[in-house]
Amino acid sequence: MSSQLKNIPTHVAIIPDGNRRWAKKRGIKPWEGHEAGAKNLEKVLRVSFDLGVKYITFWGSSLDNLRKRPFREKRALLDIYRRYFLKLTDSEDIHKNEVKINVIGKWEDQFPNSVKKVIRKCIDQTNKYQKYFLNFLLAYSGDEEMVEAVNQIVEKFKGKVKRITSRMIKEHLLTKNLPPVDLLIRTGGEPHNSTGFMMWDTANAQLYFSEVFWPDFDEKKMREAIMDYSRRARRFGG
Repeated sequence: MSSQLKNIPTHVAIIPDGNRRWAKKRGIKPWEGHEAGAKNLEKVLRVSFDLGVKYITFWGSSLDNLRKRPFREKRALLDIYRRYFLKLTDSEDIHKNEVKINVIGKWEDQFPNSVKKVIRKCIDQTNKYQKYFLNFLLAYSGDEEMVEAVNQIVEKFKGKVKRITSRMIKEHLLTKNLPPVDLLIRTGGEPHNSTGFMMWDTANAQLYFSEVFWPDFDEKKMREAIMDYSRRARRFGG
């Protein structure tokens, strides 16, 4: 895979907002919007890796998504995960391009065994790949991630450390193995963050907000977002 653009982001994170509103606008069930969003991700990934983005982190669900959504929608969402990870496990593109798949969050506490088994198999099948990285945040809360990281540090050192460093915080985050986010994309027309989404890793990220609902944020829209980033100057801490 090669890129014709300069200043390509190494790590792109995506908040794919708008699936339910996309479905409501069409008079269909909410989970049909989630289904359309899952299919759209395949197209977005293809163009992202083709342009040279090494890490893609995709927010699949928050803890609130799983705790507060109606039962039928939650059940449909879990079935989408099961089928999607089965597809990823057997994907020729994933294996040909050596894409390592990571799943981050409390999914092992929240998901049924049938879904967890499929996800674990997908992780195991791609574990040795190091060329590209596809990260899913499932049952994830940025607020809880940060609180738990601090609590782990307190418990681990039991008062033996007088000063908590940036490095210590990073080493105790769920995202400890990921580089900082260069570009954060949020679709759906609502330009804000949600539940502290990757708050540590997005501290110096460029932000890109799209009015388009996630199922319509296609390859062209993704390319436009990355091109927009490539034209920007980075100003760390400024």
